[in-house]
Amino acid sequence: MNSSLEKYLLDSPPEKLRKELEEELKLSSSDLRSHGWYHGRIPRGVSETLVLRSGDFLVRDSLANAGDYVISCRWQQDVVHCRISKVLVKSGQTKVQFLLEDETFDSLPTLIRHHAGTGRPVCPRSGAQLLCPVNRTVPLRYLEATFALASGRSGSHSPSAQRGAHIKRRSVTMTDGLTTEKIIPHSPSTIHHKDAMRNCALSMDQIQEMRCPLSPVGEAPLSPAYTSISRHRHGSGGRVLAVIPPSPVMRRSSEPHLSPSSSNNNVVCSDMPPSAHGCPSDGSEGGGSYCELRPGQPPTPPSKSYVERLRVEEGRAPGSAPTDGGESFTLPLVESSSCLRPGKYQSALLPAENKPLEMGVLKRVKELLAEVDPKTAAKHITKADCTVARILGVTKEMQRMMGVGSGLELLTLPHGHQLRLDLLERFYTMSIMMAVDLLGCTGSTEERAALLYKTIQLAAELKSTMGNMFGFAAIMRALELPQISRLDQTWMTLRQRHTEGAILYEKKLKPFMKGLNESKESSVLSSTSFPHVVPVLCLLEKGVAVGEGPEPWDTSECGVDVVMSHLEAARSIAHHGGLYRTNAESKLHDFQERVEVSEIFCTEFQMRLLWGSRGSEGSQTERYEKFDKVLTALSHKLEPPVRHSEL
Repeated sequence: MNSSLEKYLLDSPPEKLRKELEEELKLSSSDLRSHGWYHGRIPRGVSETLVLRSGDFLVRDSLANAGDYVISCRWQQDVVHCRISKVLVKSGQTKVQFLLEDETFDSLPTLIRHHAGTGRPVCPRSGAQLLCPVNRTVPLRYLEATFALASGRSGSHSPSAQRGAHIKRRSVTMTDGLTTEKIIPHSPSTIHHKDAMRNCALSMDQIQEMRCPLSPVGEAPLSPAYTSISRHRHGSGGRVLAVIPPSPVMRRSSEPHLSPSSSNNNVVCSDMPPSAHGCPSDGSEGGGSYCELRPGQPPTPPSKSYVERLRVEEGRAPGSAPTDGGESFTLPLVESSSCLRPGKYQSALLPAENKPLEMGVLKRVKELLAEVDPKTAAKHITKADCTVARILGVTKEMQRMMGVGSGLELLTLPHGHQLRLDLLERFYTMSIMMAVDLLGCTGSTEERAALLYKTIQLAAELKSTMGNMFGFAAIMRALELPQISRLDQTWMTLRQRHTEGAILYEKKLKPFMKGLNESKESSVLSSTSFPHVVPVLCLLEKGVAVGEGPEPWDTSECGVDVVMSHLEAARSIAHHGGLYRTNAESKLHDFQERVEVSEIFCTEFQMRLLWGSRGSEGSQTERYEKFDKVLTALSHKLEPPVRHSEL
């Protein structure tokens, strides 16, 4: 039996081993094998060589008590082993629960999620906390077979092996001709669950701040414990056990807080001595009780705790008291009112009280817009957009109140609700403002076509020169409004007099906008100052967003795929907030702002101009519905609809 198992290991190619690991991680969340932090039947000594930093942890089978599990966690310089007992609870119906200390949980993942999410110690005596999971780099069958060979046992008595005994053996690998130095194990990102939408007990950002960033499969460096396994086999006369190559699978899970680090996971710390415990050849648990630590040694927080990071960022040394009676951490402020206050807005272009679309103000606005070229207008719009979105002009106090460094991160969070509403207000108001500018051109068709061409150039400048996808989407929405698109004579004149503009719009800008909304196109990260956040805003504020037709995600063909793509893009947007700020600052460097032109693109000014000083603070839905009728009337005045009797 032993020789056949060894032959089975030797004959398996690396690709099959990689695929087997991926299959395990794709299993249902109820299957323990789908969790990367579960290592199965590995000896106690091996688990101690895997948990290298304070807070690292893994879960393994208890070899001394069949059916139970053990959390192996390093805390400071010691390794703590906490047994999790499986118990039957009878309360109306019999069910299995998992007992740790005096607490019971319905499942082992729930137990781990609870302690990792809340920071509650798994061992009260030591204060050990679960901060960062150590994820297995090979399938469970591989580990079971490896330690069965290493300990001289002919088979494995692991529950998972018994459950799968009737299933055809999947291949695990051993590569011929490898030496110990050639082994390059990789730590895959291993959180399981292929379910698309579930609640998350601990957000990804929380665990990133505490320990380590998320990583795609195959980006973590050498795993010393599995290297030592390979050396053991090499010394016993067999060939070295190869470890799988990087996997392309990127886990999307309900438990992203248990994802490995891309650079720190399983790395031996230079200031941490190696574990004194060896790897028992018989695979036994060894004597002694769990939670064995030196008595009398008070627990201290990990060296890279979240609180210490906050203190360092605030300019205080770790362990020092807050200055001026301040707190080391302040809860973010949940905004309950809009930052857009048209009723209190003061402008040199507007009187204290104004009516909707006052002719004098409207005429001055059109004169100012005619004076500036599309590139200058694009810079003014980008400056205003980035200010409202809190990409630019964010002070330390604003960051403290938001709880994050950028508005692009805030708009993806629950307490960013008001910012999302403000951005949607700006988006729709800007598009209406541009439509009024076009429909207010009551001159000849040639003049209107020239203004339409300039608006298309403005959209192109926002897209290409400024990298402002938010402003670009607002201008494109104005051009695609039914009141604008129905002006056949104007569009025909555009094609005749400004052919390059018509081609630019029809062949480049319009398809690109459609691709952005359907998540088939994306802007270049290095040149984007404000990414395309409108789909994310509409998804997160579904009851508030208004549109002329069904969104791309409302269709049955690709609805779910488009939604998931936009939500994935939101994650990237939040992560790269600093880069977008840098890009915006670079594009607006040496920008000479004109105060009057800036006012035209200010949302409060636009709201006052469109709806008047009183109507600007009314119901959003009512305001948009009324103005839709105004735009329709203006459009019909320019080009009256053709009556059926005239056809």
